[in-house]
Formats: sequence, structure tokens, C-alpha cells
Amino acid sequence: MTEAMDSLESAQTRRAIIKSALVVAGGMAVTACTTKTASVAARPMPLPVAPVPIPVKTVPASTARNITPQGIRPELFRKAIASLNRHSMRIPMHDRIAIADFAIPSYRPRFHIVNLGTGRVETLLVAHGIGSDPQHTGVLQNFSNAVGSEATCEGSFVTSDYYVGKHGMSQRLEGLDPTNNNALDRAIVIHSAWYSNPEMISKWGKLGRSQGCFAVGEQDLARLFERLGQGRMIYSAKV
Repeated sequence: MTEAMDSLESAQTRRAIIKSALVVAGGMAVTACTTKTASVAARPMPLPVAPVPIPVKTVPASTARNITPQGIRPELFRKAIASLNRHSMRIPMHDRIAIADFAIPSYRPRFHIVNLGTGRVETLLVAHGIGSDPQHTGVLQNFSNAVGSEATCEGSFVTSDYYVGKHGMSQRLEGLDPTNNNALDRAIVIHSAWYSNPEMISKWGKLGRSQGCFAVGEQDLARLFERLGQGRMIYSAKV
């Protein structure tokens, strides 16, 4: 009887010891977690790192800016460069520009893409707006910035984003001058059109007319997009 009681007490004692050990261990675990949490909370957070600015891709001024490229009228080129300098903060890319010479009739190439680093020029056909030539003479008569005029507008533009519209792949333009600051509202864009293809000249002696957009031949659009891209200037004038 005594042995049985001793055995029972011993078992109870072992259970009590095990229970106490578990409680202590649990308390240590809780304490450890609390300490760790407090340590993490007290750790200073790193300061946010400022984003590294992306360098603007520009080409240093070269003699090409001071010497009129072949095929472009000197006064028109000087005005285009002056406009590029005036709007330089709003035009990210300064390595190439386009100059639309609307003093030239539509049957002649008059949209010049100029590499300002080398002086190299590529020239394309481009249409002018219906409102700029109501009698369809093939020669631009006047500019207009008015909404609904369907006329070509004068001044400097910066090329913007691409989209697919009723003329297929197109590119929006932002007007930088008071003479063309309605360009976005008027949807004055770059696109291709059948009426700007060279075949129109052999058949009619002139191109068709746009609604004020820079409409180029269907085979020229990809090359124009490649040369200009986004963030470059187009200068439109009749000097």
C-alpha cells in the first residue's frame, strides 16, 4: 500500500515538474518573442532612396546647326533652330528635327527630317489641310489654329504618343506656340494616307488634302516614326 502511494506521488511529482517546465518554457518563448518584436520595432527604418534621374538623350550642338543643310531654305532653317532653342526645355530630344516647308507645293517633297549631328537630310511628301487650300490648288494658302478649320497650323510641335485611329497607326502632336496650341484638341497628328502616295502626283499633279494633319505616304510612315520617335520637334512654316 505504501509502495503504491509512493509510486502515485512520484508520478504526480513528475507530472508537476513537466508541467512547470512547459510553463517556464512557454514564458521564455513569449519573452523571447516580445523581446524580438520590440527589437524589430526599435530598429530604425532605412530612408527612401531617391530615384536616379534618367539622362536626357541629346546631342551636343555641332556645326550642322550653323550651316544650312542641303535642300532646306536658309531662313526657314534658322527659324527652326531658333524655335528649337526657345522651346528646348519642352523638347527632350535635340538630335533630330523635322521641318515642314509649306511654301513648297504638295507635288514636291517638303517634309525634311534633319540630323543635327551630321547635317544629313531625308525629305518626304506631306499633305496640307483642306482649310489651308479650299480650292485644292496644291499650294497652302493660309494657316489656322481654329478648331473645326481643317487647316494646317503653323509653329513648333513636339511628337508625343502613338495610337491606332481611323487612319491606322498615328502619333499625337503637342503644339508649343500660340499658333498651334489647339493641336491636341483638333487631333492634329502624324498618319499615313493613300492621298499622300506618289501616285497621286502622276495622276493629279498634286497630293490630296488632310484635315490639318501631317499625312505622309503609306510607305513612308514607318521610316518617319523611326527617325522622329517621341520627344522631337516638328517645325511647320511658310517663310
